[in-house]
Amino acid sequence: MVSIRRADERGRTNWQWLDSRHSFSFGEYVDPSNMGHRTLRVINDDRVAPGAGFGAHPHHDMEILSYVLDGALEHKDSLGNGSTIRPGEIQHMRAGSGVVHSEYNPSATEATHFLQIWIVPGQRGLTPAYGQYRFDREKAAADFVLLASRDGRDQSVALQQELDLWVTRLDGAAARTFDLRAGRSAWVHVARGSAVVNGRVLSAGDAAEVSSEMLTLTNGDQAEILVFDIA
Repeated sequence: MVSIRRADERGRTNWQWLDSRHSFSFGEYVDPSNMGHRTLRVINDDRVAPGAGFGAHPHHDMEILSYVLDGALEHKDSLGNGSTIRPGEIQHMRAGSGVVHSEYNPSATEATHFLQIWIVPGQRGLTPAYGQYRFDREKAAADFVLLASRDGRDQSVALQQELDLWVTRLDGAAARTFDLRAGRSAWVHVARGSAVVNGRVLSAGDAAEVSSEMLTLTNGDQAEILVFDIA
């Protein structure tokens, strides 16, 4: 089964410094029919103006991933961490029992485009933690690269949830196939460009829920695609 959610069906927060599109119900965008996909709770597609950002604010009991597409994102938190992430890196913050952090665009001239992803952990009250990981963008142009997993295998982010997050970049006639194990479901998010997902054309911001079958990606046009393989 394949179910498509188009980019223009998402919710939107449009402030002077932030243009955010919400795949699932979030903040002032309330949509009881789209509260997430299994343990995947949030995908916010955020564009942050130069020099602007999210001031210090709290989180708890959530696995939070930040994936930068363009520009940079500066992070500070109550654990004492401070860093800047750029394309080719993924940031992980385990909010657990509670953490306060801020996120800013450090550039005075360029906008930041990033995805903020929330995953519901399998256990509440975990000890907060932070990590920043670089992945092989060149390998992603030829295959799927594992970004996050339950067991942290292949130097991926170790999540407290039965979820694997993969990325691939697809351009031209090359094809990618991905076998979904029994009982699992994939949420496929096209972060940029376009591709054909199980026979359906998806463009930037579009997503597909794929269950109980082979996932096939073809005909990419500068596509960057995230695949959430969820138990």
